[in-house]
Amino acid sequence: MNKTNAARVLDKNAIVYELTEYKTDESDLSAASVAAKLGQNVKQVFKTLVIKGDKTGIFVCVVPGDAEIDLKNAAKVSGNKKAELIAVKDIMKFTGYVRGGCSPLAMKKEYPVFIDKSCLDFDFIYISAGIKGMQIKLNPQDLINVSKAKVCDLV
Repeated sequence: MNKTNAARVLDKNAIVYELTEYKTDESDLSAASVAAKLGQNVKQVFKTLVIKGDKTGIFVCVVPGDAEIDLKNAAKVSGNKKAELIAVKDIMKFTGYVRGGCSPLAMKKEYPVFIDKSCLDFDFIYISAGIKGMQIKLNPQDLINVSKAKVCDLV
């Protein structure tokens, strides 16, 4: 299994994690599908959303796989009046990642990261490893520390 840039960030910071591969289905890149393939609770499989605020620009939100982001909350916690998801076609431009393989770690540029407080309900969560078909299993507090994430209510 090849290491991704997200995994290298964790290695550099001496964070314990596991890489898990799964078979992707281009017609269904949802967190629910990933959770089913991993045999995990979808509430522990977090998705990375890239958002643009009207004042601060790009920021990243990490939310449980079974939830929809509350863009009003996301705007508020990030210091914006309004916020919207960036277009799928722009994900690569801003992050260096593709849809279905966007990790909150090792993006092209360091953006502010916000993670839903529900992550603290679990001993471990899954996030994208930065490519389709691979997830990182890690302690949520380790992710918070390494990404400098703000824990807040996003759903």
